[in-house]
Amino acid sequence: MIAREIRLFQIALQFLTQLPVGSIRDCPPDWLARSAKYMPLVGAIVGVIAGAGILLSAVFFPGPLPIVIGLVLAIAITGALHEDGLADTADAFGGGRTRERRLEIMKDSSIGTYGAIALIAAFALKDSALVALDLRSAACVMIAGHAGARLATILTMWRLPHAGGIAKVSQKISEMTPSEVAVAFALGLIPGLLVLPTSKFVVATLFAFAAAAIIALIARRKIAGYTGDVLGAVEQVFETVFFAVAAAVIAGPH
Repeated sequence: MIAREIRLFQIALQFLTQLPVGSIRDCPPDWLARSAKYMPLVGAIVGVIAGAGILLSAVFFPGPLPIVIGLVLAIAITGALHEDGLADTADAFGGGRTRERRLEIMKDSSIGTYGAIALIAAFALKDSALVALDLRSAACVMIAGHAGARLATILTMWRLPHAGGIAKVSQKISEMTPSEVAVAFALGLIPGLLVLPTSKFVVATLFAFAAAAIIALIARRKIAGYTGDVLGAVEQVFETVFFAVAAAVIAGPH
């Protein structure tokens, strides 16, 4: 039982990051649904590493360089998986006029104007939000935001049908059991509750989930469901809004 759960966690880690996990044997056919509950934990690990990068680099570099280093580190760990999804989704929804054309654009590896603007805006907003915080708070926001963002992607997969276009996420996440969903919620929310003041974490989380839900609803209207790229956009929008609102409630307006 324990070995199986460790293997499922390794699958989630391998799917979402570039971190070495070794060879995974006996991967179950329903690996996505079974391992999804651990994806928020993977997000928290990404946040911990990026947050540590902020704190450690601050020993050598003046601000705002540690924040930039932390953000770039998070991108490197995930192989820009979510950023790529944000760019493709922005291009598809901004430039596609039909469902078929939007899905076609998502499959195109090139980045258009909408995608470039979305990436620049997301990075600038996250950087500006974290720079407004002290370094310890910035690291904590990293942990909470990354964990919650992966939970948002799971909920999107759980509630929306797959729209086609990305084979590796075409499995039915709706087959998650109630206990697996409960574990995902716990792993997505507990890290933030541990590292941030409860009231501030709740406010930032509610705004971030609302923003992620809007992206999911837009995807449902434009392509009748989600794709891997849409999940990347959901993750990035959650992160960006969470960072911004957390900065607002922790540091306050200037």
